[in-house]
Amino acid sequence: MSGRKETVLDLAKFVDKGVQVKLTGGRQVSGTLKGYDQLLNLVLDEAIEFLRDPDDPLKTTDQSRRLGLIICRGTAVMLVSPTDGTDEITNPFIQPEGA
Repeated sequence: MSGRKETVLDLAKFVDKGVQVKLTGGRQVSGTLKGYDQLLNLVLDEAIEFLRDPDDPLKTTDQSRRLGLIICRGTAVMLVSPTDGTDEITNPFIQPEGA
């Protein structure tokens, strides 16, 4: 058994590709993955943060701000997903009003 620590995720296939990252506390950023380490620290270039709704911090708004080159600390990373091949759909569990 080697003493080298490995992550559960294989992020090598996402390097130099667009990813979306959800962080603890509700923040959400997307950008180009430039690097990572075994602790899941991520380096994102051309990062954009999606701002949250002040009334409901669990919802993101259409507003965003450019962050540029950032490092996401591994302990704060909850989810990493590719931006290519994903589409946003309406929630099928929300009942239409008046129904």
